[in-house]
Parts: sequence; C-alpha cells; structure tokens
Amino acid sequence: MTVTGTGNAPDVVDVVALGESMVTFLPSRPGRLADVPSFDRGIGGAESNVACVLAAAGHTTRWLSRVGADGFGDHLVETVGGYGVDVSHVHRDPARPTGIYFRTAGDRSTDAHEVAYYRAGSAASAMSLADFDPDAVGAARILHLSGITPALSEGCLALMRELTAPRPGRPLISFDVNHRPGLWRAGRGPDILLELARRADIVFVGEDEAEQAWGLTGDPSSIREVLPGPELLVVKRGAHGAVAFGPTAGGRTRLPAGSRAAGAARVGADGTPLAPGSATHPRPVPAQGTCEPAPKVDVVAPTGAGDAFAAGFLSATLRGLPLRARLRHGHLTAAATLTAPGDLAPPPSRALADRLVALDDTAWGRLRLGPGWTDTMSRDEEEARTP
Repeated sequence: MTVTGTGNAPDVVDVVALGESMVTFLPSRPGRLADVPSFDRGIGGAESNVACVLAAAGHTTRWLSRVGADGFGDHLVETVGGYGVDVSHVHRDPARPTGIYFRTAGDRSTDAHEVAYYRAGSAASAMSLADFDPDAVGAARILHLSGITPALSEGCLALMRELTAPRPGRPLISFDVNHRPGLWRAGRGPDILLELARRADIVFVGEDEAEQAWGLTGDPSSIREVLPGPELLVVKRGAHGAVAFGPTAGGRTRLPAGSRAAGAARVGADGTPLAPGSATHPRPVPAQGTCEPAPKVDVVAPTGAGDAFAAGFLSATLRGLPLRARLRHGHLTAAATLTAPGDLAPPPSRALADRLVALDDTAWGRLRLGPGWTDTMSRDEEEARTP
C-alpha cells in the first residue's frame, strides 16, 4: 500500500474530513437506469464535499480516506485536490477497488429515484486507525465525520469509536448523522449513530433522520433532550430552516484550536473570549434553540445540500460568529448547491454571504435565490463599487 504525496502539511488545519468518496455517474437525461444511454462522471462523498466547499471558501482543509490504486481513485484524488484540499494523506489500496455508484436524475426522496451502489469491499471500507498519521488527524481545529463511515465495516466502526473517544487535546468533533438505513445490517444503525453523536461537539441532524432513526416526532427540543451533550446541536428542517441549540449563558463553547495550537483563544457562542481553563462541561440544555428560516430557493437538485449547509455553518464557526449568523451562512452555502446540478457548487463569496447574513429579518424573508445567484449578486456588487 502506498500513500499519495509527501505527507507534508501545515501544522494546523482548519478542518480535516474523514470518510469514503466515490466516483458518481450521473445520467445524461431523465429516466430509469435501464433506459439511460450514457452518464457523466462526477464525485460524491459527504465528508469530502464538506472539505471541498470549505476550501473554496478560503479555509485550509484535509481529506483522509482510502481509494483503490485504479483510475477512479486517481480521479477522486485529483478532483478533490483540485478544490485546494490537502490529499497527501489519502491511501491507495492495490487490493481493493474505489467505490462507484450510478443514480437517476430524480429527487432522492421520491420512490422513482434509483441509486445503484458498487461499494461493497471498497478500499474505503477497509479504513482503520493504522492508515492515518496521528499528526494528520490531530492537526485539525475541527475533525468532520459522518454516520456513513461506521456503516461501511466493523473496522470503520472501530475507527470512528477511536476518533470520537474523549481524550485530552482531541480536535473539536463535528458529526453529521447522515442516516443511511440501506447501509446498516440488523437495525444496528440507530444505536450506533446515537452513541457517536453523543460523543461529538457539533452535531448536524435532519428532523426526518431523527424520526426515522430514533422515532423522535416532537419539535426540535425533543432531539436536544436525547442529545444533551454536544456543545452545538443543529437540527435541519429542510425548507423550513434550522434550529441550533448551544450553551446557555452559564455554558461554554471552545474555539476549535487543534492539538498543535495550545494556548489559542476560546470563545463563547456569542464570540466573547473565555478565560484560559474555563470549563466546557457541564452544558445546560436551553429551553429553546436559535431558529433561523431558510431563504426561498428555486431548487435544481437537492444532492449535496446537507453537506454544503454543514460547510457553511462550520466556516462561520471557525470565524467565531454568533449562532444566528452560523445558521444563515449554512443556509446560503446550501442554497448555492441547491441551485446547481451536481453535488458540489462554489459557495458565495465571503463578502456576499456576509452582506446577506446581515440583512434584517424582513429583507432576509424576501430573499429568493435561483440558478446563478452567487455570480449575479457578486457582479452586481462589483458594478456598484465601480465608479
């Protein structure tokens, strides 16, 4: 087994994302997989999507994974690296293939949607702690993981348990539940996902996922009652927006500093610096979270929107912004992906996103974002500044 690249990287990386990515084949036209004559090649992977969007937004990111020593593995490494993501710690496996999948053009939520996965026995399913240099993981300010990885194999589950185990100097753990029932055997998924989410610092979960996995049908506060431990819990509500639960005034949220950035400042949810040594536990559960509606979006394709939302929220978290602003940045980054055809889309520029996030509630409620909005609004701003 060989390692791509030299392994040299900055001592501190904003976000390290670990998980499987696959080569995606997208149909050239709508229809059943049996009827589609040709496909366009892309990439798909929840964790690498987050890394790519954050890199495009100007953050330092690293992707950790295993891919086959094949052409599809070459394509994944080259494409993810092309976004500015550090891929020097991606392992190449000569004995196992890179995973691939085919999907139809329809919405994943409809019965008509088809996905055909060819990932059993993939290189990524053999991931273990031995694959990764501890310094490559420990350099993260935030280590981003998802509930897809532990479903791939017993080895991947052991890896996730090791990465999320409480220990001094552990990076801030971001965990997107990403419940995929089809990947799990014998109904093990819900309990394992709950275990891992309770170990994380930042958790993303959709209302629909919480209902499907854990039978939670009340308002988002019922999810917080089941997950009281994470410093931040973000409940995604689709077109209805999102709710974030953070510490109350008596709680603390530490700034993601990374194990190599000892002495870096920590801040509360409102951006106020904390004194060195301030406790982060226990964290009182607030009676109600911070709610933020999503802007109206003319959706082109829903795939990848959840990953984009996480990237926008994490970007704002790295900047120490208040919870409300983090949610709005998540919505805007998701909107960029929702209005593009693939899994990945360039996020809005930071200047544009900051301007929209600063809108009052009335103006925010009037926003309607369609295909090309990131370019159009950026050009309008540039023209307005030109004498």
